[in-house]
Amino acid sequence: MLNYLEYGTASGNRPSLIIAHGLFGSGRNWGVIAKRLADSRYVITPDMRNHGTSPRASTQSYRDMAGDLAELIEAVGGPVDLCGHSMGGKTAMTLALLRPELIRRLIVADIAPVAYSHTQSMFIDAMRQVDLATLTRRSEAEAQLAAAGVEPALQSFFTQSLDVPNKAWRLNLDVLAAEMPKIVGWPEDLGGSFGGRCLFLSGGASDYVQAGHRDRIKSYFPAARFAKLPGAGHWLHAEKPREFEAALRAFLDSESALTT
Repeated sequence: MLNYLEYGTASGNRPSLIIAHGLFGSGRNWGVIAKRLADSRYVITPDMRNHGTSPRASTQSYRDMAGDLAELIEAVGGPVDLCGHSMGGKTAMTLALLRPELIRRLIVADIAPVAYSHTQSMFIDAMRQVDLATLTRRSEAEAQLAAAGVEPALQSFFTQSLDVPNKAWRLNLDVLAAEMPKIVGWPEDLGGSFGGRCLFLSGGASDYVQAGHRDRIKSYFPAARFAKLPGAGHWLHAEKPREFEAALRAFLDSESALTT
């Protein structure tokens, strides 16, 4: 089963909240937001497969990742509220379509149920260039990532998944590279729809969720609502953490959202 961190305590009148991170992330990345939201609910931040300290696997398909989340929800008790960012958002959408009974409310952060033409393989190449054998601190890895052309914000983000004492990445780079077409894609064979309440929260400066995606989103999620965080890009939760938290809290605590 997925490894996870937990915050707060279970509440009889509020469902647990699970937050699924994006590519190259970890549950620990969401610690600050999770701690704040845990003032009123039980919050779980798992490491997705091939990330952090969760099990390594040979695939990174959305059906398989959705299965991982389903196993976690069944272990902690569902239905739950589910928030997913980027890769985690596609996983959350997949689970909502395959196992709608496990989810009460869905929050999808800056991603749409479509295949994207970009790739993240260049970041895997940059991480592979880091000389792990000689590392003594994260700053040395950041300098090597900078030399490979990685921007400062992503240098810091990537090195959060670096195990310096053991001189290893907490990422299964080989599988992530091989499965990149699936990660940037979307499982087009998914059918049905999720009728529950859901929020598509996007960065105002991001182009991941476009107006042209709305009809497709509505075909899967007819009750979808849309909101943007002004000035935020794709990493909206890291760039605007207080605003992101406030948006989630408003949606999760609203009377209409609490209706099952």
